[in-house]
Amino acid sequence: MEERLGRARVVLVGTTHPGNIGSAARAMKAMGITDLVLVAPEKFPHADATALASGADDLLARARVVEDLATAVADCVWVVGTSARLRTHSVPVLGPDVAAGQVLAHASAGPVALVFGREHSGLTNTELDHCNAFVQIPTVPDFSSLNLAGSVQVMTYALRMAALGSPEPTAPPAASADEAERDPLATQAEMEGLFRHFEQALTAIEVLDPDNPRNLMRRLRHLYLRAGLSASEVRMLRGILTHTERGR
Repeated sequence: MEERLGRARVVLVGTTHPGNIGSAARAMKAMGITDLVLVAPEKFPHADATALASGADDLLARARVVEDLATAVADCVWVVGTSARLRTHSVPVLGPDVAAGQVLAHASAGPVALVFGREHSGLTNTELDHCNAFVQIPTVPDFSSLNLAGSVQVMTYALRMAALGSPEPTAPPAASADEAERDPLATQAEMEGLFRHFEQALTAIEVLDPDNPRNLMRRLRHLYLRAGLSASEVRMLRGILTHTERGR
């Protein structure tokens, strides 16, 4: 299970206060999670981040800084986004233990990510569109606000407990280990390619109106993200889309 923990990534999006980055790194290291990616942080590197890391400076030194969430999770096969509010998205909303079990189970197939949003506004709907599932930490109804590092601590603790066998991973990938090796889960980059192809093909056959797209592409994203497609299934769908375009 330690190998699977090594494939777990924490992604912090648009972090405002550098001290929260350091505190998050400290929380991660205590639970054995070492892969940290920062999406467009306002201030990093910064002395406050180093001070609050309290010995997790090595995580900060290795942390990658990228421009957007799509880049941060491009190689991941499963992505869970944290959200304090219920959204209109149609992907599963899980508790921390169940989400940790799913993340750890999918880590057998490749890199996985837990995504945390901005301190005051969380993740945007567009950013949540990159997630296979959402997780909500059950807080009291009249005070649902958690510090960013506190949220990271809760989720990395849940991951470690899942790795230790309490609870056992609750949602393993559908394929067996041998099948997964032959036909791995699609990465987020491959899924993004599929969604772009869908938009192109549906526009060509006039199912999608670019000037009035409504929620068609978002609903398609959620449908296929829930499905957990393999790489060969993505290629199959893209082959169908190519022939659809040629027929047009």
